Amino acid sequence: MIEVAKTSLSDDKGKKRLLYEDINVTEYWIVDVENVEILALASADRGSRRITQSQILPGLEFFLLEEALRRNRRMNQSLIIAWLLSQFQQ
Repeated sequence: MIEVAKTSLSDDKGKKRLLYEDINVTEYWIVDVENVEILALASADRGSRRITQSQILPGLEFFLLEEALRRNRRMNQSLIIAWLLSQFQQ
């Protein structure tokens, strides 16, 4: 599940997070648009824990997505896509 938060960040971290934990969503990402951060969580022990690498998409490191978001503020999307592809090929 991915939530893109600009005005809903507190709900995404609070009510929605609890809901996703209750229904055992495997992985939950909150994209904080304002702070250019990704909070990634995985269900664990009737709650959730923060993760730095996707469990659903093996090898996907969240710092790469955060860097792509930062680059999006100053580069065109085709350059960002090319950069991401080069990172995934390493």
